[in-house]
Amino acid sequence: MLSIKEKLNTNFCRDKEKLNTNCCRDKGNKGKLTTYLYVYKVQILKSLAYKFDVYGNIIMQTIIMIATAFFWKALFKNAESMGGVSVDTMLTYTVISSMISVVLITNVEWRITESVQTGAIAIDLMRPVNIFGVFFAENLGSVTALFFQNLLPIFIIGSLFIKLPVPRSASELMLFLISLVLAFFINWYLSVIFGMFSFKVIEMSALIQVKKHLVRLLSGSMIPLWFFPNWLRGVLEILPFPYIYQLPLSIYVGHYTSESLVRGLIIQILWVMALFLIETRLEKQAIKHVMVQGG
Repeated sequence: MLSIKEKLNTNFCRDKEKLNTNCCRDKGNKGKLTTYLYVYKVQILKSLAYKFDVYGNIIMQTIIMIATAFFWKALFKNAESMGGVSVDTMLTYTVISSMISVVLITNVEWRITESVQTGAIAIDLMRPVNIFGVFFAENLGSVTALFFQNLLPIFIIGSLFIKLPVPRSASELMLFLISLVLAFFINWYLSVIFGMFSFKVIEMSALIQVKKHLVRLLSGSMIPLWFFPNWLRGVLEILPFPYIYQLPLSIYVGHYTSESLVRGLIIQILWVMALFLIETRLEKQAIKHVMVQGG
């Protein structure tokens, strides 16, 4: 008897080949869209099958969230505010940061690395569908499943034991969501670009872990950049990292000016465009490298 996970993996591999064949017959966008939607749906089912991973992630995220909340409560114990920020603002910041960390999870670096190490990249890049489009569909499927599996439980736990993270207004909530979507693309393209190093580096595992924690630190996920030295904050603001966590979170808690908001959203859009162009160029170089080297 095959387990649910084994059945999903077997059916996915078989039907993926069938969809690629159909895509060859239909050279328009319809066949490719069908493939991406199928990958998205199957990834949701695969994510739902791994219940132990879900429980482990919820426990780990909860521990980090509560520990961070206690840290801010202790820091603000003898002060109503620090740097114009209150303890309530930091508690809301902590809960929302824990929630959006679920949305910003990406495993595309691992997928690229695995494909390169196994040699499957040669076949993947020659498929009628864009392999990075498949990776993106997989990522969206994982995020959709995690929204119900992780994000909602974290929201409930954070609201009960830390603080109900209510936005100041509906307009700020809408701006937050727009900024979060842009942050998702920035984070995803950065991950793809980083994953491309697997064409040059034999072992990527340690580098991926370093990159993951470095991005969380420099993006303001754990400690807002408001508390960083001015010179360091100035350097980070010209890099893409603060626009992954810091900007969406600042919008949600209302710690911004009209000028900084407009500037931040424009910079986010520019980074999405710039990273897209870099990723596209690297993708073409990867295809060329595979064709010349034969994988």
